[in-house]
Amino acid sequence: MTELLKWSDRRFQFGHTVDYIPFFVERLRATAPRLDEMTVLVPEDIMEVREHDKWSVKEHIGHLSDIELLHDKRLEDLRAGRELTPADPDNKATVAAHHNQYPISELVYHFRQVRDNFLKQVEHFSPADLERKAMHPRLGQVLSLADMLYFIAEHDNHHLTAIATFLRKHYA
Repeated sequence: MTELLKWSDRRFQFGHTVDYIPFFVERLRATAPRLDEMTVLVPEDIMEVREHDKWSVKEHIGHLSDIELLHDKRLEDLRAGRELTPADPDNKATVAAHHNQYPISELVYHFRQVRDNFLKQVEHFSPADLERKAMHPRLGQVLSLADMLYFIAEHDNHHLTAIATFLRKHYA
């Protein structure tokens, strides 16, 4: 199997309409249960292994929680009609959090909480807010709410794939 593409090298197809929002919301809702399923029988020490200076399973999951703060800010940006808050390319929050010191069940539970909070915010968007668009700073492209949700779902899937690839290799 080939090496996974770096997130920053991935390419995306935008231009999604409001009609796609329910589909992307369901993808986002499914991430926490998928994390549960992937990790429930795996020993904690396996999920703390860093290979080739890549994040451990726990760090991937912690990162998904950490970045929810950015997603929340971007919802505010979208509503306010301003450029989307840029991501931290160095992921300082994830590095500083030392996610390996926490039990996997706590990491998944925390992710579920912050993701549920994010989705509740999306569900309370007015019809006018659903149509708003804003510039994504790194991509240099205007995104709708549907595009944002798609982008987040792709980000989730990127990390789910990295976790699954690691676990197949080290715990199959």
